[in-house]
Amino acid sequence: MQQSFGSTQEYVASQQLMASVNVAIALKKPLLVKGEPGTGKTMLAEAVAKSLGKKLIIWNIKSTTKAQDGLYMYDTIQRLYDGQFGEEGVDDIARYIKLGKLGEAFDSDEQVILLIDEIDKADLEFPNDLLWELDQMEFYIHETKRTVKAKNRPIVIITSNAEKELPDAFLRRCIFHYIDFPDEALMEEIVRTHHPDVEANLLKNAMDVFYQIRSLKDIRKKPSTSELIDWINALQIGGIPADKIRSELPFVGVIVKKDEDLEGLSQRIN
Repeated sequence: MQQSFGSTQEYVASQQLMASVNVAIALKKPLLVKGEPGTGKTMLAEAVAKSLGKKLIIWNIKSTTKAQDGLYMYDTIQRLYDGQFGEEGVDDIARYIKLGKLGEAFDSDEQVILLIDEIDKADLEFPNDLLWELDQMEFYIHETKRTVKAKNRPIVIITSNAEKELPDAFLRRCIFHYIDFPDEALMEEIVRTHHPDVEANLLKNAMDVFYQIRSLKDIRKKPSTSELIDWINALQIGGIPADKIRSELPFVGVIVKKDEDLEGLSQRIN
């Protein structure tokens, strides 16, 4: 029977998001998730792994990352070093092949969750360079003439902050889901998974201020879900009375991170 993903104690997912995850699993396609920073894209993969009881492998993408990095690396320098010092087995090239994160996922004896995090940080060719491997679930190691084929097709979750447009050929191979910013009802549910004992009046006042800041037209960096969770934690630790939140904006630097956004904020909120 096909396993299905549902919300966990630590992660509240909308019905649409749960449906997208389960469709991607059923169709054996990567799930591409976009959304504002801080809306839980990376945490989604952790929640899917926990919900399905599977290991999570994370491939964090940087601007310098190449597709080859996820497949394998041939450590020629270590082999040369070992050869100079007479180490045994230097002729066994396989000793110097190290699988990347994609290679680890393919080579796993059990199905894993593979998170390719922030794919849009890499150059434009990066997604296209992965098309064959993600389609065929295999790659070839030239140095050892070995084909690494997925023993169990991993569940692939790819996140993007939409910093760059992804190629159409890549998009066609993915199931796409955009994580909308939570409305107040869902946000309260999310916050209470992290702070189950938060006082109701404090939560209401904090959320009122939070959503008002997000609605300001000239705000450059809108505060995120994760920042609201941190702010409520700071308010609880600081023992801030609920009726002081709007008038004093205590610890506002937890949710507002730019000087120009902080300027005059109290006048715009009160």
